[in-house]
Amino acid sequence: MSGQRRVDPVTGREIWVVGARQDRPNRPSDGCPFCPGGLEAPDPYEVRWFTNRWPSMPGDRCEVVLYTPEHDASFWSLGLVGARRVVDLWATRSAALGGRPDVAYVLVFENRGAEVGATIAHPHGQIYAFETVPPEPAAERDVAEDPVGDRLVSAAAGWRAWVPSAPMWPIALLIAPDASVADLPSLDDAGRDGLAALLVDVLDRLDRLYDRPLPYMLWFHQRPFQGDAPTGSRLHAHLVSPWRDAGLSRFVAAGELGSGVFFNPVVPEHLAARLRGLAR
Repeated sequence: MSGQRRVDPVTGREIWVVGARQDRPNRPSDGCPFCPGGLEAPDPYEVRWFTNRWPSMPGDRCEVVLYTPEHDASFWSLGLVGARRVVDLWATRSAALGGRPDVAYVLVFENRGAEVGATIAHPHGQIYAFETVPPEPAAERDVAEDPVGDRLVSAAAGWRAWVPSAPMWPIALLIAPDASVADLPSLDDAGRDGLAALLVDVLDRLDRLYDRPLPYMLWFHQRPFQGDAPTGSRLHAHLVSPWRDAGLSRFVAAGELGSGVFFNPVVPEHLAARLRGLAR
């Protein structure tokens, strides 16, 4: 069945029921579909996007973004030039999808690692184009309301990364420009270079935090492309990991899901200090 939008009558939460995704393949055994010559990348490329064959929503609203032809690369190993190509593609696809009359919100995101559900190791991310503004960005306040203080991790050419003051994840970073920028397409050359440089720096630190590749989730919040902008529509990114120690995941369980109150065993100021100490 194609994706069907439903609303939980008890909580009011929006849910997409996508039965067809039960049949999608996991971890192909006959080669990587994202490597050049593979199913989704038949020709050579530097960066590439395509419509997801197994979308969570109908109407060509779900896309896959390939960061590099190198299967064993990581985002930070792309360097400034390679990372800038990815930022440019994120901006191009955000503008294209946001220009559709049936799209209100564009969410750019990445899941890296089997621990957070990534089924293919090749460096890639995704983009979802929503008909309405999702509740999380709609409810979010301006990131400027979180004073950075001693939780600053790194800065690069007009961008800063810091540990939030009250994160629900054991490893969590906010990444935002110093100036108020509405969306990825609005970034100028300097802004795109700064974002690329900061992502390379921060993701390198995270992989060295436990001396192994860190599973993480990265997503960008930007202004809606249709309708009124919520208060927190300044462009910024969230970067989180479920690991509270090397290979040790923190599980969200009944006490938190049942209450909506979260308990974080990692002190934000301690995490920020450790990551600052990993500067090259």
